[in-house]
Amino acid sequence: MTSFKRRSLLLGTLAVLLVNACAGSPTAQNPETGSPAGTAAPLVVGSIPDQDPEKVQRQAEKLAAYLESKLGVPVKYQPVTDYAAAVTAFKVGDLDLVWFGGLTGVQARLQVPGAQAIAQRDIDEQFTSVFIANTQSGIAPFTDLKDLNTLKGRTLTFGSESSTSGRLMPQYFIQQAGMTLSDFKGEVGFSGNHDATIKLVEAGTYEVGALNSQVWESRVAEGAVDTNKVQVIWTTPPYYDYHWVISPEVEERYGQGFIQKVQVAFTELDPANPDQKEVLGLFGAAKFIPTKNENYSQIESVGRQIGKIQ
Repeated sequence: MTSFKRRSLLLGTLAVLLVNACAGSPTAQNPETGSPAGTAAPLVVGSIPDQDPEKVQRQAEKLAAYLESKLGVPVKYQPVTDYAAAVTAFKVGDLDLVWFGGLTGVQARLQVPGAQAIAQRDIDEQFTSVFIANTQSGIAPFTDLKDLNTLKGRTLTFGSESSTSGRLMPQYFIQQAGMTLSDFKGEVGFSGNHDATIKLVEAGTYEVGALNSQVWESRVAEGAVDTNKVQVIWTTPPYYDYHWVISPEVEERYGQGFIQKVQVAFTELDPANPDQKEVLGLFGAAKFIPTKNENYSQIESVGRQIGKIQ
């Protein structure tokens, strides 16, 4: 074999070895998550559209930026059109981590074995709904559940059909007072979200509405409600409500223990940090606290009673 041929063979062998080495070499790992640095698929975050869409998007985008900085993986916010779409997106794996109400959180977890409720706001352990009325209706405020009977023959709107605070629990308390939805005048309405409920009652389209107490209080504080036209007439007893639900598939993607890291990231949101205080404020929370699936057993029971969970 000539010297030229030997050199050509040697160069060819080295090229093959170099290609194989590059193809088989391990990708650099993110030290925080064990995921390939810079190449990990994003953690996709979603939220039920329970308020004005711009408010929901701002909440979620600020939180996504915080989580990305804490977890060391890319985080993407994906909006959905309605409550049912959030549940479906979680079921099929399009969303990994979702801000659900009590009912939608239960619906989603029942369809994804291993899904976990991991965090809720401090206010969600003792959450309430409010019934509001147009002041021209002449309906006086009351304090006793049985006085819901005074609403017979009035028009009523809920929020979304799948809302815990804007439909499920208000309907449950109506039933506890010995009433059915047929006791109201005409068809009960479904506004779509809490902000819309306020506006419909304020305008007199419906005499009575039921919604999330935290949204009501926030809108009043913002000066977004004409309290000369609409007022609270009753506040419900407390129940568990909103919470974050995470898919078990994230641990296959980012490594064992990742779910706990996400939970810790929520509980470490610090109001002393201006950016983190803004995130908490957008969610109407002083802090996030750990939660677990068992906390929503009452919601599941009520959901089955009224046919929202099969």
